[in-house]
Amino acid sequence: MNALQPWHIIILVLVVVLLFGAKRLPDAARSIGKSMKIFKAETKDMAGDKDKAAETEEVDTKQLPQAATPAPAASAQDKQVADLQRQLDELKKQQAATPAPAEQAQKNAS
Repeated sequence: MNALQPWHIIILVLVVVLLFGAKRLPDAARSIGKSMKIFKAETKDMAGDKDKAAETEEVDTKQLPQAATPAPAASAQDKQVADLQRQLDELKKQQAATPAPAEQAQKNAS
């Protein structure tokens, strides 16, 4: 007897249309839809972050005994850094050895 009947819904819709106007309803519905979409995305991201954190903890505990293995990779990186530094020094020497374009123009004008 106290259940929501179809005529209750019709009256409720009419009141909403009268209060907000027919022009504002599509905009309101659109903004509610966007808000729901953002809310869903954020809740999925939060759930994904929890899953990633759990996976990271599992991976970290598995890799804990192998802590000594990254040392060779560090030496390879050090070698690359040293090579790049040497190349940079050579380029700086070449740049210092060649005169600047303004200096060349002054020599040619004389």
